[in-house]
Amino acid sequence: MEDSIFADEPSTDTNTAETLAPWHVLVVDDEAGVHQVTEMVLRDFKFDDRPLKISNAYSAKEGREIMAREEDIALAIVDVVMESDDAGLELVRHIRQDLKNHYTRLVLRTGQPGQAPEEQVIINYDVDDYKDKTELTSNKLITLLYATLRSYRDICVIDQHRRSLEQVIISSTEIFEANSLSTFASAVLKQVCNLLHLKGAIFYCASLNEDLGEIEDYQVLAATGDMSQYQTKHKADLPEQVIQAFERAKSERHSFVEGTAYTGYFTTSHGSENLLYVSMNEELSDMDHQLLDIYANNVAITYENLLLGDEIIDTQKELAYILGEAVEQRSKETGSHVRRVAMYSHLLAKLSGIDDIEAEIIKLASPLHDVGKIGIPDRILKKPGKFEPEEWEIMKTHAQIGADLLGRSDNDVIKMGKIIAGQHHERWEGGGYPNNLKGEDIHIAGRITALADVFDALGCKRCYKEPWPMDEILAEINKQKSKQFDPSLVDLLNENIDEFLKIRDEYPE
Repeated sequence: MEDSIFADEPSTDTNTAETLAPWHVLVVDDEAGVHQVTEMVLRDFKFDDRPLKISNAYSAKEGREIMAREEDIALAIVDVVMESDDAGLELVRHIRQDLKNHYTRLVLRTGQPGQAPEEQVIINYDVDDYKDKTELTSNKLITLLYATLRSYRDICVIDQHRRSLEQVIISSTEIFEANSLSTFASAVLKQVCNLLHLKGAIFYCASLNEDLGEIEDYQVLAATGDMSQYQTKHKADLPEQVIQAFERAKSERHSFVEGTAYTGYFTTSHGSENLLYVSMNEELSDMDHQLLDIYANNVAITYENLLLGDEIIDTQKELAYILGEAVEQRSKETGSHVRRVAMYSHLLAKLSGIDDIEAEIIKLASPLHDVGKIGIPDRILKKPGKFEPEEWEIMKTHAQIGADLLGRSDNDVIKMGKIIAGQHHERWEGGGYPNNLKGEDIHIAGRITALADVFDALGCKRCYKEPWPMDEILAEINKQKSKQFDPSLVDLLNENIDEFLKIRDEYPE
């Protein structure tokens, strides 16, 4: 009966088997004859079109060394009695507890069953089976291989799915932390391809121009596997077969399979079109199609939501610029100043090690640094000469006016604007206004904008002065190091002056 079970095991093509990684089996036994017989019995064994690779250890010590060195051992068949009566048992304990290896299937076999009773061993040691050498015939050995390798294969698949889920969760976090839909979509698509054993995929996303009712701005939102090189916004850069598949999908308005490729066509409730091209190793099941549909639909909806969020951020940024520029124009100054201060502040924030999100908030808020000047009378704000003492006291109130004006909002940018407006005239050594703060009691955003503001203002024409040459600007900045300005920020400005000059050139008067 046993012979007939394995006699009909389907044969596989030799060339196919040789292209797949073999199952790695470790035999640990101090009897050379056991190794010879085991290799002879398993010489032609194959499972899932994969042959065996057998490693041999003639002691528990050698077994430890091989287990520590090799990470792909699917099955270890371990003798109990070798250097000592419990050498095999200690090896098993070492594999599970010290090496933390819970994937390799472990089978104990012994020629002295009385030495370690079966029930006691199975209870106390994490092994998959325990065999007496006298009962482990060739048929039973082959049966054992099928059972343990299936178990190892399934454990690896479960672990792969766990890791895939872990990556999806991590990627989901990234989208909220970094607002990077492309990172998120590519990471998830990669895991979908791993789960479905796909060679590669491209997700091609479009937005709808609601004013014209037309689809526009197609771009590759995610690409992975053998398609990962096509992160492009230009359709002409895509492979010809992908372009043709997308054109057919848009024309026919449905998904289809052609050859070894699946092309998905999806629309959202707002009318956007989204296309997914997948290169397959084998035919997709209905469940596979469903998973791809879920992926495409959800990422497309997220894409639309983020586009809306980007529009809100862009509007918010433009409003900050407009408000800052309105104040500048009221004092007969150019609006380019607030844009340069925003870019200088962002650069200083990044150079200071501030994370991307807060650096962006500082960039959006810094144009509001002088918003309090809206409360300063024209006779003072536009005065071409030196202020009288009482005029200077009125002029200084613009910092507190700005902080008060921006102090009624829970918006992150406006709250940062309040800090910047109220603190950009404080001094590192003290003596600034409006609150005589000093050192690190001044918020880093206030210190950054203070330096960015003065660095730019010295180079600008004002109603009371001509622009300074750059060497004089840097001389004054360095003179005020540790006095008016945070010394570490002055150092960053000096070390990266070319980047600051590049910004100045990009936003001329």
